[in-house]
Amino acid sequence: MVQAYILIQTEVGKASAVAEVISKIDGVIQAEDVTGPYDVIVRAQADTVDDLGRMVVARVQQVDGITRTLTCPVVHI
Repeated sequence: MVQAYILIQTEVGKASAVAEVISKIDGVIQAEDVTGPYDVIVRAQADTVDDLGRMVVARVQQVDGITRTLTCPVVHI
């Protein structure tokens, strides 16, 4: 199982709606609207890195109001 944080920038005023829509995507553990350089932070999981990438590109980035994403995989060192 691979987990990652997805940092999301949205259009002005869209953070809450984006977080709500993303929270319903399969594989999303948590989605919160936050303050700072990013508007929404998501914790997600998938079986493989490839599955995670497909989720981000095919599902998360298609949500209306998102302008940029940055995916940060969790590592266990």
